[in-house]
Amino acid sequence: MSDVISSSFVRRDLLAERPAPVKTTGFIGLMRTRLFNSPTNILLTILGALLLWFTIVPSVKFLMVDAIWSGRDRSACLVENAGFAVGACWPYIQAKLPQLIYGFYPEAERWRVNLTLLLAAVLLLPLLVPRLPAKSLNAGLFFAAFPVVAFFLLHGGGIKGFGLSWTAGLLQLFDESILGAGQALLSLSKTSAIAPLLWVVGSLVVLLGTAIQWLIFPLTWLRDYIQGTGQPVWADFAITAAIVCLIAFVLGGGVRTGGRALASSIGTFIATAIVIKLMDLDHGGLSIVATNLWGGLLVTLVVSVTGIVTSLPIGIALALGRRSTIPLIRIFSIAFIEFWRGVPLITVLFFATYMLPLFLPGNFTVDGLVRALIGIALFTGAYQAENVRGGLAAIPRGQSEAAAALGLSWWKTTSLIVLPQALRHVIPNLVNSFISLFKDTSLVSIVALFDLLGSLRASFSDPKWSTPSTAFTGFAFAGIIYFMFCFGMSRYSLFVEHRLNAHRRN
Repeated sequence: MSDVISSSFVRRDLLAERPAPVKTTGFIGLMRTRLFNSPTNILLTILGALLLWFTIVPSVKFLMVDAIWSGRDRSACLVENAGFAVGACWPYIQAKLPQLIYGFYPEAERWRVNLTLLLAAVLLLPLLVPRLPAKSLNAGLFFAAFPVVAFFLLHGGGIKGFGLSWTAGLLQLFDESILGAGQALLSLSKTSAIAPLLWVVGSLVVLLGTAIQWLIFPLTWLRDYIQGTGQPVWADFAITAAIVCLIAFVLGGGVRTGGRALASSIGTFIATAIVIKLMDLDHGGLSIVATNLWGGLLVTLVVSVTGIVTSLPIGIALALGRRSTIPLIRIFSIAFIEFWRGVPLITVLFFATYMLPLFLPGNFTVDGLVRALIGIALFTGAYQAENVRGGLAAIPRGQSEAAAALGLSWWKTTSLIVLPQALRHVIPNLVNSFISLFKDTSLVSIVALFDLLGSLRASFSDPKWSTPSTAFTGFAFAGIIYFMFCFGMSRYSLFVEHRLNAHRRN
């Protein structure tokens, strides 16, 4: 016991202080652990700082410090009058802002553009907020009702019929094209070396067209009869509503479960009737504004939004078709994708604008802007198909096999299990294509459609604002607008990706 007591030790002096731990948080910690922790990082940090110094500082100086903020003409932005090195000439942007937004849209009718943009914002913003209710109704209004209302607001005009007249017109146009093809073959049979074969084929085509003509005769007769009444639009509307509501009631389950489908159809037609009456579509509607007067940011938004909304369904259909087990569908999808991916967008725009009218019937015309929209939608859809196909390939086969074991059909398996997961995997790729499409809309100026950059270049020809800094100011303003839209899409895609991949976060 005495040995234990004698071996005990009690320190009488304090230990020397240890150095404070190296700070690894905050700005100082960031610089120590990320920017200056190795010779390579030190060199990269210095080069990055120099790059920012020689780009950001001159940009801020040009756009804000040395900028001219008020003036009535070019004299305010000249060095001789300002007394210093002039930067951005913002009075030029203020003077040309209506042209950059509306193009040559009539000034008295620009309220229609403002109303269209307001409706788009009101319908789009609730879709982007996940917690807001009624997503199905909101999506239906934005993707189905809004494009029709926007067309009649921006373009103007009215309607002379409704579903019955439109169906009869399309069938009659199809029949006329068949008869025209048959007549052309019969004409070639008079001078061709294979005259008997052409005559037989032409006679069969003409016979087919005649048979279709007799089949659609009751429909065309009813259309002509309705057009002769005092209220052709409302008579056609009533007949179309009755037919569609009856079909919806029968397909919805009849007396047992068809009431909900019938109520939805009736509500849709009542809302459509209200829109027709408010916009006076049955009496000519608003004054027509030709698309060659559209321009500026309006054309950029119309082309990009239409391309984005239409290209994704096309891409999904082509991706599913490329993976189909039916050879005809698979070969068509592969040929379509490879053809449109192998052709530059500018070639597509030239073909849609200048060559497509040569292949259409003489009495059938398509607006130039519509042709460009169709070309862009098909072109972008081919690229989206490969993005979606990559997502489909990432889904394990066990998902489909488990769905089949539960008795789900192919449609339910694809729409409820496989496709949602595939789209979640390729959100970055899809948004990247959307951003690329938004910037590629500037190519439409080559086919005489003045988008934002086209209107900007057209404004440079005004001698009233011809200064050394005018072009730089205009392109800086356009770049800021493009950056705002693209950066917004990028940040929202990150938000959606983070939200849908919550199960992967620790």
